[in-house]
Amino acid sequence: MRPSPPIRRVKVWDLPTRLFHWALVLLIIVMGLSGELGQLLIHMLVGPAVIALILFRLIWGVIGSETARFSHFVRGPKSVLAYLTAARNGAVRSVGHNPLGAFSVLALLTLVLVQGVTGLFTSDDILSQGPLAHLLSSKDVALLSSLHRIGFKLLLAFIGVHLAAVLFYRLVKKDDLVRAMITGEKQTPEGVEGIRFRHPLLALAALALACLVVWGGLALAPEAPAF
Repeated sequence: MRPSPPIRRVKVWDLPTRLFHWALVLLIIVMGLSGELGQLLIHMLVGPAVIALILFRLIWGVIGSETARFSHFVRGPKSVLAYLTAARNGAVRSVGHNPLGAFSVLALLTLVLVQGVTGLFTSDDILSQGPLAHLLSSKDVALLSSLHRIGFKLLLAFIGVHLAAVLFYRLVKKDDLVRAMITGEKQTPEGVEGIRFRHPLLALAALALACLVVWGGLALAPEAPAF
């Protein structure tokens, strides 16, 4: 039996990526509870914040630290198969998201973004409607409202799969993904290098840009007609 390689801790996740992750968790919880409990004022306030957060992550996925960049972990089917083969042999090739986990990240970002955007155009036909619902016909608003409700169910299902995967990695692979997303560090075999983080001020600039686009866009949108 070959001896296990020495283990050491390396940097994996920068602070902006970790804050994004936990802020998104919090906002999804608030969004879900407020929607189910009929607290639509809170629900409508959370929607643009979710969109801004996702937009920040898209920007950070281009200019951020290595493991945050989409170019670092988004790969084609061949890379996914190569990772699965390596995983069966117990090999660890890199820090950050693995090629299989990339699909999970993209699915999450897409589902949450769709929820946020469709929420801007929804209406309950009684007391409340999204800030941009007046820009569309009643038929289109009804369609987007239906997509918003269906999307939430899909998002819940995806979250369930995601949590199951995290538990699998913790119990079977002995890879504590939650701890790594809290501390920013991960235990890896000797020879696996960590990364250098980008300056946090760059993340603040990206967040400011995302907020400007979202709330600036809402502010510049035509107002609902007065009756």
